[in-house]
Amino acid sequence: MAFARVNGIVLHYADRGKRDAPAIVFANSLGTDFRIWEKVADNLAADYRVILYDKRGHGLSDATPQPYCMDDHVEDMAALLRHLGVSKAVIVGLSVGGMIAQGLAAKHPDLVRALVLCDTAHKIGTADMWNARIDAVNTKGIASLTDAIMERWFTPAYRTPDNADYQGYINMLNRCPVDGYAGTCAALRDADLTASTSALDLPVLCIVGDQDGSTPPDLVRELAALIKGARFEIVAGAGHIPCVEQPDATIRLIRGFLDQASIR
Repeated sequence: MAFARVNGIVLHYADRGKRDAPAIVFANSLGTDFRIWEKVADNLAADYRVILYDKRGHGLSDATPQPYCMDDHVEDMAALLRHLGVSKAVIVGLSVGGMIAQGLAAKHPDLVRALVLCDTAHKIGTADMWNARIDAVNTKGIASLTDAIMERWFTPAYRTPDNADYQGYINMLNRCPVDGYAGTCAALRDADLTASTSALDLPVLCIVGDQDGSTPPDLVRELAALIKGARFEIVAGAGHIPCVEQPDATIRLIRGFLDQASIR
């Protein structure tokens, strides 16, 4: 395990692979930690420097008191990359991780070479939706929302009683700190990156699971349309977290994008 004190908090991270190769940095979704990327990261570490981290309020990173704003997460990532001496990285972000990636590219373009935006958007949900979720989590706990969240995260084929991995992801969600979860819900509620994302000018791949119930394909297609030259791909047989349900397809898309962008 590795930890760094940056931007006023302690972040948990991993730094793997070829140190002299281009860096690929992974940002996880709401209610998860960086283990969702394990299969993808293990594959890419053969050819790239791979950095994973738990964002503020998740995994083993500090959970500061809620609420958070998107800039908190963006500046955390920027500080971590500078701490590690990384610039011009490929940022791979899922859901809120994808919004963090967009914000980082807009505010700190020196740190970003390309983006892979998975199951995310320039704006996700409505204020009423996020306020209701924040209230439920703060009063009843995350477990009160588990079933509804899992239906959006994973396909029916994955959500079976005999799938031990599925139970593991339920445990991951339910053990997320309340401040981290609700705080990041507030960041999502208040974030609208339409203008800054529309101005991005770098290689971008947008990926979405065909059965994503949180950021459906049409929403991610709308995100791709905002960014000049962005590529849009749908992963069959996946919900909101294709890197878990369909890691091989996710790896193929990311590797194809890296080759197309001559990032080797």
